Amino acid sequence: MTGRVQGVFFRQSAVDQARELGVAGWVRNCADGSVQAHIEGETGAVEAMLDWLRLGPAYAEVDAVQVTEAEIEASARFEIRR
Repeated sequence: MTGRVQGVFFRQSAVDQARELGVAGWVRNCADGSVQAHIEGETGAVEAMLDWLRLGPAYAEVDAVQVTEAEIEASARFEIRR
């Protein structure tokens, strides 16, 4: 995700939303100011999480979300990575 996505509680809000939706994976800040996430779960829940990521939390301003397929990591929960 690009835009104003760091310093606005994006990662913790993503964790809260992911756990509510029942998806696993992770979210992390990147050095270039963007946020990266890996999401695993049922198709509908993953799509709902992507919809949320396109909006972000209240103080975020998401300009773009780039979606690519990735290898399954079989994550047990959704967490913040550093």
